[in-house]
Amino acid sequence: MRLSLLALPLFLATPAPAEIVRASDTNFATRHKLTIAAPPAKVWETLIQPARWWDGAHTYSGSAANLTLDARPGGCWCEKTASGGVEHMRVVYLAANDTLRLTGGLGPLQAMPVIAVLTVTLKPSGAGTELTASYAVAGPGLAGIAAPVDGVLGGQWTRLKAAAER
Repeated sequence: MRLSLLALPLFLATPAPAEIVRASDTNFATRHKLTIAAPPAKVWETLIQPARWWDGAHTYSGSAANLTLDARPGGCWCEKTASGGVEHMRVVYLAANDTLRLTGGLGPLQAMPVIAVLTVTLKPSGAGTELTASYAVAGPGLAGIAAPVDGVLGGQWTRLKAAAER
């Protein structure tokens, strides 16, 4: 069985332009901003289909094809596995083509007593879209984990950009 969606040994992904906004033993926040050469509606359609862009190496099943996102309030970002499944995150706010907010600890954070919120916003930028992805996590035992999580998420946003631009 794979460690998690954001497996610690795989934290060396190539990141999108990023910033660790804050980091301590009890909380951290990261922010990634990138411009995508596609209109917000196309980026949105790609975003809500994680099987198209998430790296399968950062899944429990080993395949991004097993990921789904039910794009509605209360919807699950879930993964099918051979023996069952995983709820990675839950949709708490959705404004199509604009904002997607989910709660849940990704990867190793899932097994920790933390609260985590991922907010992705899309804004028109010239002929493309500016994507901002912010991930805030609070709870005990977070020393040293901000940079690895930031690195993996950066790799995912880079993959989303490539998928939306295809």
